[in-house]
Amino acid sequence: MSMSMPMPRRALAAALALPFAARAQPGFPERPVRLLVAASAGSGGDIVARLIAEPMRDALGQLLVVENRPGASGNTGAEAVVRAAPDGYTVLLTAGALAVSPSVLKHLSFDPVKDLTGVAVLATVPVFVVVRPDSPLKTLADALALARAKGSGASYASFGIGTPPHLIGERMGLEAGNRMTHVPYRISSQAFPDILSGALDIAILDAVAMAPHIAAGRLRALALNGTQRSPAFPDVPTLREAGLAFDAVGWHGAFVPAGTPAPVVARLNAAFAAAVAQPRVRAAIIAGGSIPIEPPLSAEQWSARFRQEVVAWGEVARAAHVEVE
Repeated sequence: MSMSMPMPRRALAAALALPFAARAQPGFPERPVRLLVAASAGSGGDIVARLIAEPMRDALGQLLVVENRPGASGNTGAEAVVRAAPDGYTVLLTAGALAVSPSVLKHLSFDPVKDLTGVAVLATVPVFVVVRPDSPLKTLADALALARAKGSGASYASFGIGTPPHLIGERMGLEAGNRMTHVPYRISSQAFPDILSGALDIAILDAVAMAPHIAAGRLRALALNGTQRSPAFPDVPTLREAGLAFDAVGWHGAFVPAGTPAPVVARLNAAFAAAVAQPRVRAAIIAGGSIPIEPPLSAEQWSARFRQEVVAWGEVARAAHVEVE
């Protein structure tokens, strides 16, 4: 006598949703689409979401409803989308921390690679390695030399434990053979006085917060992460150009629940690409220190790149023994 096993909750939910998804697919979208932003109002991700809301409406022919779901380094919003029906009507807009979470969080309730499908990446959001204007550190090589010489006596700021800036600092320490002292801040701007006073040797902080200070000469940028220079700061080299072989970068990216029909994903991908191509949107993204993705990636290309970034950040996190409860 055969015994049937109960279907896992996620599989059951996906199975129940499939008939509806199939009906919704031909005319998608037939009603407003919710864009859950895994960040608070006024954040970089929120600003981008509201920039693209109108051109997305034009591209989709339906309203794009922006909802903020901050918390747990973006994982509150991500989990809400993981649990949503895979029909394309609930979309996640989140940041690069999603690629870091699987490696540094001990109790993550979902697997971003398995439980989400990449839709589009709108822009890369680099972090800058910065120093005060009168710092003796003129290049990233100088910063690495300081780490080799002083080890834990050298300090760097980030905006939190287990964040991309923290892991870049750890990667610098691994390169130098000496781990620096990490000083986390809850908000990037809170580190600014300590950078200027000389209490910190280096800060590794997001472009959105640092771009105005770099442009005004209040901070000097030594390098930024990612594979390309910022159009707003073309003289600032990438980490690799400055001597540190590490290319992973933050971003504003869109995802839907795993199991969303491919034609729906492709429709959303095209709408995101059309929105970011608008000159007003592109200019605003650059002014904020981010870099629009040009040419746009397909959903398949973005999913593959996301998987690569999960691996890259994971290698650094494990080598530096970074873990968050």
